[in-house]
Amino acid sequence: MPDTQTINATEFKAKCLDILERLGDRRLERVIITKRGRAVAILTPPEAEAQAVQDIHGFMRGGVHIPAELDLTEPVCDEPFSADLGQLHG
Repeated sequence: MPDTQTINATEFKAKCLDILERLGDRRLERVIITKRGRAVAILTPPEAEAQAVQDIHGFMRGGVHIPAELDLTEPVCDEPFSADLGQLHG
């Protein structure tokens, strides 16, 4: 069962690689590093790659509803574009 470990900076320096391995294997949920009794850093394992991708590329999933009768390929502009008429803006 993953847990939280509090460790002082000196001990962290000595055990850094082991602690990082335990975080990576999900045997630790987080590590609080202290200096003179005060927390100075919190280490957590990275999110699972699949979850990170879904968070970035699917965060609005289900948030937009397009009615079935709406044709997204139908033109929305009835008037010709200025460029089609030879009018350029500069």
